[in-house]
Amino acid sequence: MSGTARLGLPFLSAGQAQKELTHNEALQTLDALIAGAVEEPPRADPPTAPGVGACYIVGSAPTGEWAGKPQYLAGFTSAGWRLLPPVDGMTVFVRSEAVSAVYREGAWELGQVRASSVLIGGQQVVGSRAAAIGSASGGATVDSEARAVLDQILGALRQHGLIDP
Repeated sequence: MSGTARLGLPFLSAGQAQKELTHNEALQTLDALIAGAVEEPPRADPPTAPGVGACYIVGSAPTGEWAGKPQYLAGFTSAGWRLLPPVDGMTVFVRSEAVSAVYREGAWELGQVRASSVLIGGQQVVGSRAAAIGSASGGATVDSEARAVLDQILGALRQHGLIDP
């Protein structure tokens, strides 16, 4: 094996000449991936004047120097573009949108949060979706204002996906 299994970081070899090149290659890769942040959502074309250290998500139909590397991370270094293949679970922060992007099943998901529950201060505030609740109906005394408010509450819960429609 010539590199690490997950990130492909190059290994140094016994008796290898110019080991600093291999080591520097690994450092460049780590610099782009660890606590990763990209400038903007996926784009097809490389920017014309990126700053050293800028990183981008390559779109699904890349052109120019990014051609043939869809969904890769493209980090700009003093030596030019470094194109890194993503792995499932890789997460980067998208600066322009202030959201996270996660690479999952061959594509980047921007701004989506997946969880089985949401805890705030150790208290669950959102859990899995509950069963549908029907609108108020029937009864001996009909209070139309109360029913209207209940329908608004139920509508909001349905709209946010907290209960089934």
